[in-house]
Amino acid sequence: MNERELRDRIALHGKSIFDRGLTAGSSGNISVLVSDGMLITPTNSCLGRLDPDRITKLDRSGDRVSGDAPSKEAFLHHSMYQSRPNERAIVHLHSIHSVAVSCLAGIDEANVLPPITAYYVMRVGTLPLVPYFAPGDEKLAAAVQRAAVAAHAVLLSNHGPVVSGKDLDSAVNATEELEETAKLFLMLRGEATRYLTPDQVGELNQRFGKK
Repeated sequence: MNERELRDRIALHGKSIFDRGLTAGSSGNISVLVSDGMLITPTNSCLGRLDPDRITKLDRSGDRVSGDAPSKEAFLHHSMYQSRPNERAIVHLHSIHSVAVSCLAGIDEANVLPPITAYYVMRVGTLPLVPYFAPGDEKLAAAVQRAAVAAHAVLLSNHGPVVSGKDLDSAVNATEELEETAKLFLMLRGEATRYLTPDQVGELNQRFGKK
């Protein structure tokens, strides 16, 4: 896609995400790499009402080229791309079920969600938990960069998911699969649950590639 098409695509996905209640108010941000930099949703913008022409463009040094001021969490995107050089898009949401899971005590910080469904394994795979940092604390960037070396999706403690993909559609699809799996996980807490076995997970990874 050319830059015009990518701007329109970001706005289309943003509206879909917002309209279905996956993020609220002005929370959440989306970015896509382009040949000479990055497109990212502006600061204090509602994903449901994005103007494609006002989406921020940053150059490779992170300086604004056009559009409104960038998301305050642009540094998260930069750090994720550093660890995921083959991926071209990132979605960060404050989706309610994923945030709820990020607040739980006693979860596995190396891999937060169990393999409940095949599609979660195929689209998300491993989900490490990143420790809590206050909003805007740039020490979070280094923590995300470390966690993202081994996983294209990370969960920020008491905050929300950051998910990268080979393109925008892939990143959005994986983010939505993560949110649905978080919802299932919360629904099943306290119930005797049959997760996928290690052999079943291994077969999926062999057939579809490990995430």
